[in-house]
Amino acid sequence: MFVVRKSKHNPILAPNPENSFENYATFNGNPIEVGKNIHLLYRAQSIPEKFGDINFSMSVVGKAVSKDGVNFKNRSIFIEPTEEWERYGCEDPRVTKIGGKYYTFYTALSAFPLNIPEGIKVGLAISRDMKKVDEKHLITQFNAKAMCLFPEKINGKYIAMLTVNPDRLPTHITLAEFNKIEDMWNEKYWKKWYSNLEKHIFIRGDDNDRIEIGSCPIKTEKGWLIVCCRIQNHSSPNRVFAIEAFLLDLKDPKKIIGKTRGALVVPEETYEKNGIIGNTIFPSGARIEKDKLVIYYGATDTTVAVASVSLNSLLEVMTYPYKQIGFDRIGDGVLMRPRKGIAWEEKAIFNPAAIDIGGVVRILYRAMGNDNTSVIGYAESENTIDISFISDKPAYVPRESFESKGVPGGNSGCEDPRLTKIGGTVYMYYTAYNGITPPAVAMTSILEKDLKKRNWNWTKPVLVTADGIDDKDGCLHPEKVNGKYFLFHRVHNYICGDFGSTPAFPERNSFKNTPIILPRPGMWDSVKVGISVPPIKTDKGWLLLYHGVSARSRYRIGAALLDLKDPTKVLARTTDPIFEPKEAYEIEGQVNYVVFPCGAVVRDDEIYMYYGGADSIIDVSSISLKKLLNVLTK
Repeated sequence: MFVVRKSKHNPILAPNPENSFENYATFNGNPIEVGKNIHLLYRAQSIPEKFGDINFSMSVVGKAVSKDGVNFKNRSIFIEPTEEWERYGCEDPRVTKIGGKYYTFYTALSAFPLNIPEGIKVGLAISRDMKKVDEKHLITQFNAKAMCLFPEKINGKYIAMLTVNPDRLPTHITLAEFNKIEDMWNEKYWKKWYSNLEKHIFIRGDDNDRIEIGSCPIKTEKGWLIVCCRIQNHSSPNRVFAIEAFLLDLKDPKKIIGKTRGALVVPEETYEKNGIIGNTIFPSGARIEKDKLVIYYGATDTTVAVASVSLNSLLEVMTYPYKQIGFDRIGDGVLMRPRKGIAWEEKAIFNPAAIDIGGVVRILYRAMGNDNTSVIGYAESENTIDISFISDKPAYVPRESFESKGVPGGNSGCEDPRLTKIGGTVYMYYTAYNGITPPAVAMTSILEKDLKKRNWNWTKPVLVTADGIDDKDGCLHPEKVNGKYFLFHRVHNYICGDFGSTPAFPERNSFKNTPIILPRPGMWDSVKVGISVPPIKTDKGWLLLYHGVSARSRYRIGAALLDLKDPTKVLARTTDPIFEPKEAYEIEGQVNYVVFPCGAVVRDDEIYMYYGGADSIIDVSSISLKKLLNVLTK
């Protein structure tokens, strides 16, 4: 488990209108330590000028200096076009120190317009002190980008990575080995190397996604770590720029020994969405700072930003073979299955709410009969992991027009309950559906003493979300916020929140639907997100478990930490899912590949999460509360 955090200082480098060489854009920064300072080489662009029908912006490699890797000063030009093969610009530097010298590879543009593949090649600038360039060389005669050098010899050879033919699909990442440094600009070497290109490929692209090297290789105890860019659905107008990482064997870097399970970073913030090229991020460098990996990336081809992640946590989840990370299933099988002969639940039971009252976990779950009517069943567990009582009758059934069957044989009823206790009252919020009007969130309540006695004296249910709007996944925040009640719910595809004067939310038709958690395009929760269990109060914030749906309709679970005083403010959010379908009963059922919790309880340091599997059964899993909070807060 890990959280990728974007710096509060982002963007850390932006165009400076006072410097003509960088008054339009400063992006794709690559850091390197020089003495006690951190030098950042970056692509700097001047304001475009008109040449015929085309705007042309000259690119040079700028340099800035910092002591902390975030606040950079002393900006200047480090590499500028001086040779015929780079006369239209120098872009996207990557610098490595080896043998007492600094080797900066960059994209050299020799043709105009700038998008001609044959005019896009790799150049090299060598410096002894990072104060000035001592020599330059053209490296490739073919279309290539993003070359970088390993910071030490491996098996007696210098080794470099480069992206070949990056301007058409498929793109591939390759390795080149050199007996001596001078071989890197030997034209005969590259002709022979390119004629055998296939054997040099070690990260293979496809016809859908474009992949390109981001950072220079970083040596870790487990392997060489490289950060890359993957442009998902590259040829589509809905393409997504995503940052991911690979782990290579220390002795044989052509051997991949690990990979991130999904994207680490996608465009979410304003500075990542709005700029010269919107919704664009591109990793261009990384470094290790104490126990974290700091990733530098260009945002919208306009600025430089940084994000950081725990290095050990990242390596743990990306190393092959993949380990289960997050919640652990309890026991050897399913906690509850539909009971034969019980008509109201013989088709399926799933999506359980749970609340710990009087030392007993009270489970209120969605049950379906063969007529596709959803009701709420009831069970108890004294030890959290075994069922000690289950009712033969429903605890709650449809009773109002907004949840009574409107289409014979169609789905209807009371779905996906969630429970919140305030004072001596337990409030149940659930999805009400009649098969005609859009689903809505409804509320009823019961006294705690009646729930304990199984006396089902529920109050008359009322709708708490707006008429005519598809709204689900509702629950009441466990505490008032500034004297008002707060409702979590899902409109469209995101988790939102609204305030009300009572738990019935009479203001429902004037809700603002304030966004709290949005889907992240290109990640495991890219299509929609919804609340899973009511927030759990901790001294670090409100812990919120939520479900996310991917483009392949997989339901997984993530966690977020909300501010104690303002539950609309997200302090942290897990990058990877912390629970996902794995067992057969989660993969195949009424709806395949689904884990869907609606309730959780905390005992000692353990969170017990009750969930539906494939909309067919109920099971329970657990995780250390302390461990999860450490991930969200460190």
